[in-house]
Amino acid sequence: MAVVAQAERKMISQRTKDALAAAKARGVKLGKPENLRNQMAGCANGRAARTRAAINRAGDLLPIMADIKTGGASSLRAIAAELNSRGIPSARDGDWSAIQVARVLERSNSPLAHKRAGRTRG
Repeated sequence: MAVVAQAERKMISQRTKDALAAAKARGVKLGKPENLRNQMAGCANGRAARTRAAINRAGDLLPIMADIKTGGASSLRAIAAELNSRGIPSARDGDWSAIQVARVLERSNSPLAHKRAGRTRG
């Protein structure tokens, strides 16, 4: 079975190379040169998009975290544990940790943001 898969990969690779060579012979410009010229702008745009998504997610999570806080959770670990018990996934679909909760609260400018491990930062 592996031999057949290897042969198929080689055939696909050869067909792709042949098609690209034919397109190049016809004068088709391959690739997207503007991506290379504007690499820094692309990085900045991507970073801005990720930041916007994180801010939006923090806004969605803030009411849930406030409800958990009202329910008696007094530390970031307690909030993380409650988010995990409610089945709310973290940004990367894992379990919540105290530092992730702190970052969400800081991103949302929540009054709870300066509360870490039961201590207030000054």
